[in-house]
Amino acid sequence: MTTFFMLGAQEKLKGNKIIELNKLINWSRCMNHLKKIHKQDESLMGGQVAYDRLKMFKAILLQQWHSLSDMELVEALKERISFMAFTGFDLADEIPDASTFCRFRNKLIERNLDERLFREINSQIEKIGLKLEKAQCAIVDATIVESCNRPRRTTLIENDREEEEIKIEQSESKDSDARWLKKGNRFFFGYKSFATVDEDGFYEKIHTTPANVSEVNQFEETIRGSKAKRVLADKGYASQKNREIAKKNEIKDGIMHKAQKNKPLTSREKLINKLISKKRYVVERTFGTLKRQFRFSRASYAGVRKVQAQITFKAICANLLKAVNRAIEWKYEYSCA
Repeated sequence: MTTFFMLGAQEKLKGNKIIELNKLINWSRCMNHLKKIHKQDESLMGGQVAYDRLKMFKAILLQQWHSLSDMELVEALKERISFMAFTGFDLADEIPDASTFCRFRNKLIERNLDERLFREINSQIEKIGLKLEKAQCAIVDATIVESCNRPRRTTLIENDREEEEIKIEQSESKDSDARWLKKGNRFFFGYKSFATVDEDGFYEKIHTTPANVSEVNQFEETIRGSKAKRVLADKGYASQKNREIAKKNEIKDGIMHKAQKNKPLTSREKLINKLISKKRYVVERTFGTLKRQFRFSRASYAGVRKVQAQITFKAICANLLKAVNRAIEWKYEYSCA
C-alpha cells in the first residue's frame, strides 16, 4: 500500500479490531502455507501474474467475517478503507473480480488449506498467550447448518390423450449432500457441524456431516487429537462405547447421563449432569456467536466439503475476534495499572 494511504488509514482506523489483527498475527507464516497454490508457482510456463496470495486469503477471511457474497466482497474492497488496510489492496491496485475469489477459495478447499491455516492461526494465538496451549477441558457439541439450496420436488404431469398415459418428472435439491433432520417440532434440511472448543470458547476442531448423522456415532472423530484431560458432552453422546473411547484416549469422562426406559437417573447422576451443564454452556455460547455475529445459520455453498470449509473459516474469524478482544483487555488493564 502507498505510504500516503497507510498514514491516512491508520489514523482513521485506530482501535478497529480487524486492523488490530495485523499487529496480532504473523501473517507471513500463513503465506508459507499458500505456496504453490497457483499454476504459475508449479511450472515455468509463464502466464499472467497471479494476485497476491496473502491478500486473497485475508479477503476471504473478511468475506466470512461479514458474510458477503463474492460480488459484495469486490465492492467492499473498492469502497471500505478497513478492508483495504487489512488486506493490503488499495485504490491503486486492480481488485480481483468475483469469479477470481471463487476460484481461489475453491483452491484452498481442494488443497485442504482451510484446515492447515486454522491450525496455524490457533498455534500463533497459543504462543502469544491468548489461548490455552493445553486446555483442561474439551467441550464437544454439534449445531445444525441449513443448506443454501432448499429441497425442491417439481412434478410435471403430461397427459397424452391418445395413449392415455401420465408422465411424472421429479427434480431433487441441487445440494445432494444435504439431508433432512427433525429436531423438536421443526424440520431442517442441511448439515450438522461438530465442534470441540476449550473452556475459554476457542474452536479447536471442526468436522461436518449431513444433518441426519447421529451425534452418538461422531464422538470418536470429534475428540481425535485432543490434548485435553477431560471431555464434556451432552446426553446426545451418552453411550457405553463413547465412555470406553474416552478412557482409551486417557481423557476423563464428562459425558452427561441419559435416562433409559424403566431406568431413571439416580440422584448422583442428576448431580453430575448439573455440574457438567454449568461448564459445557461455553460451546453453546460459541455457536451462538457464530450464528449471530458471523451470520452462519445457513450455508453459502453446496456440498459437505464446502460447508466444512466455510465453518472452518468462520471459526478462524471467531477465534481471531476472541483473541483481539482479550489483547485489548490486557492492554487496557496494563494502561490502568
